[in-house]
Amino acid sequence: MNIINDITLDRCCIHTITTKPWELSQAVENYAAAGVKGISVWQNATERIGPHRAGELIRSAGLEIVSYVRGGFFPHTSSAGRAQAIDHNRKLLEEAAALGAPMIVLVCGASPDQSMEKSRQQIKEGIAAILPLAEKLKVKLAIEPLHPMYAADRSAINTLAQANDMAECFNSPYVGVAVDVYHLWWDGDLEKEIARCGAHGNLLAYHVCDWKVNTIDLLNDRGLMGEGCIDLKKIRGWVEATGFKGFCEVEIFSNIHWAKDQHLFLGEITEAFLRTV
Repeated sequence: MNIINDITLDRCCIHTITTKPWELSQAVENYAAAGVKGISVWQNATERIGPHRAGELIRSAGLEIVSYVRGGFFPHTSSAGRAQAIDHNRKLLEEAAALGAPMIVLVCGASPDQSMEKSRQQIKEGIAAILPLAEKLKVKLAIEPLHPMYAADRSAINTLAQANDMAECFNSPYVGVAVDVYHLWWDGDLEKEIARCGAHGNLLAYHVCDWKVNTIDLLNDRGLMGEGCIDLKKIRGWVEATGFKGFCEVEIFSNIHWAKDQHLFLGEITEAFLRTV
């Protein structure tokens, strides 16, 4: 059993989508005031002021930019669709570099009109196509495996083993994996695959939330840490056993939490982070 240390808000990063009702400037001001040290920026949050100005705003508040979210969605049945996806990901890489983000998270995509194997091959080809630009810009690509319930149309990469296989194919310091507990908590091989990911130097990011037992929406009803059944401390122990010392990134999509006062919600996030993560 892994013994883990108490955690502080110095390790806390929040995704802007978590407090979706806030503009980026509000999120930055309030995260910093709450003692949160990191921020992962979703593309929509930069639309009003652009990625360069957004980066300046974030750094001036003393926050560290952890990642830019999200690229991917490579598979398509048409060659034109695949080419458009690659062009879009190149644009996202340019935006990530302008923002000052060290990595971009890839939700890899899938098409229900073709086999999973074909979608996975197109994901591999898509990553290969954008990797030269990622290396040039020094922006890492974090492959995020998604829960199997999203396998039809959101990601054909559904286990950490599959993500590890994909990352290891490239053998590049600019291709790794994002581990999200919402998608992976159920996997009986999770401890082994986290260790494998770390051993190859591919563990780039760690995302936290919770799985509500009586969920009412498979996309927008994620739980605040402690609201569900995920053993977060155990999984963090596995992650830290690899030598990972990065942020624990709070990523919550929730119609329920978005509808409440976001200042109250932020207080709940920081309390839950310190208590359960």
